[in-house]
Amino acid sequence: MDLNLLRVLDALLQENSVTRAAERLGTSPAAVSRTLARLRRAVGDPLLVRAGQGMVPTPRALELRDEVGVLLSHCDNVLRPGAGFDAAHLQRTFTVQAADLLLAGLAGALTDQVHAEAPQVDVVFLPEALEGGPALRQGWVDVELGVLGRLAPEIRTQQLTRTTLVGIARSGHPLFDGRIDARRFAAADHIGISRLGKRLGPIDSALAELGLRRRTAVVVPSHTSAMMLARDTDLVALTLADWLPDTTSALGLRTFPIPLDLAPLDLGMAWHPRNSSDPGHRWFRDRLAAAVLTAARRGRRR
Repeated sequence: MDLNLLRVLDALLQENSVTRAAERLGTSPAAVSRTLARLRRAVGDPLLVRAGQGMVPTPRALELRDEVGVLLSHCDNVLRPGAGFDAAHLQRTFTVQAADLLLAGLAGALTDQVHAEAPQVDVVFLPEALEGGPALRQGWVDVELGVLGRLAPEIRTQQLTRTTLVGIARSGHPLFDGRIDARRFAAADHIGISRLGKRLGPIDSALAELGLRRRTAVVVPSHTSAMMLARDTDLVALTLADWLPDTTSALGLRTFPIPLDLAPLDLGMAWHPRNSSDPGHRWFRDRLAAAVLTAARRGRRR
């Protein structure tokens, strides 16, 4: 098949519009329409169908979209001149989705390293608003970082480090006046951390197995706001073990082991397979992984 057909197909499936695909390819809508007709005959499927004022892909088109992107990437790699990848000349923006707690521990070191090697590369950090794979599949996010939940089957992942949850409270909290067991832990008023306002989680399940319940007096959307609130009240929050030790100390906070049988947390990153072989994306993933591991090691040494 003519490689140009694949390029037109890729543009059509990304844009869902003959006009926008033509603009992307630098050609005319009429030329793209003729190529779409050839593609429909070759594939035996309409690929894009009219829906109101726009066009939507058929199920077959959705199956082909990612495959076509990977094929074109491989073809470009084959046809690319032999000169190796040079980050110094990379002009690109990478988007990372992660919790604010993770970003606070690694964003500075990551951006310093990225800009030292690739001064024309920018990094955009997004909150955990589009988890599970659609954002990666659609290209809205380059890398998802954190405790990875259920992902689309094609998504690639890499485990980076393992950690645990710990409790965190102001240094003068009455909890620190004695041994913190499950009963005293449950008796304290807690801060829940949830973007969706959820009040229950693994902590509550573990307490229930012991016949205990805690009161989640406040729910906030981020770890940063939870730490600020714990600093100014007698509320107890949760955080990652050995993460941001200097910040914790500077805020007058203190961590403690949670007296429950909780599973460890695996921190990893996820990306779409169309980017697996892309040298720029691979370079950025390597720098992101290194920043996470450096932050984790630094915390453990404290």
